[in-house]
Amino acid sequence: MRAGLKEANVVTAAPGEERSPALALVNTRRLSAGGEVDDLAGPAEAAGWLGLAAALGADDLSRVTDLRAAVRELLAALTEDRAPAADAVETVNAAARADAAAPQLTWPHREWRSTRPGSLEEALATLARDAIDVVTGDLAPLVRPCEAHGCVRYFFREHARRRWCSTTCGDRVRAARHQRLVVERRG
Repeated sequence: MRAGLKEANVVTAAPGEERSPALALVNTRRLSAGGEVDDLAGPAEAAGWLGLAAALGADDLSRVTDLRAAVRELLAALTEDRAPAADAVETVNAAARADAAAPQLTWPHREWRSTRPGSLEEALATLARDAIDVVTGDLAPLVRPCEAHGCVRYFFREHARRRWCSTTCGDRVRAARHQRLVVERRG
């Protein structure tokens, strides 16, 4: 779903984004050295990220960003071992219901196929269903927030020593730690 990103905003995908479009959605808003970056800043950017051919309006953009905020709340609640806000749960559930999909047999696999392929409803329902699968399934114990100061991204921690969403965040933390040690030694 990342097709429409501008080169300047491209960052290394956090571990797990390739497996979970909901995780990738949450990480479309992040902090960088230049300030906040939002890959869904406008209707055109959101349509491009979702891979939709049709243009989106302001209300559509609001639906996408509301779902992003709701999924972020689910992931935060999961990692903080608390119940998510009720409105976040309802937003995700409503998006999951927005598009009727049915299982189809494509031998020897089962696929879910939308009754409205290529629609915003299909895209939002796919993201919401993935978020539900992540927070209730086998991936739930792997969800972690990046531990780098100022980073707001999430990732799947599949290695016990991993603490950051990217090498960039890890490098920033190591550089800051080195700088602190240099200052302490001088002081």
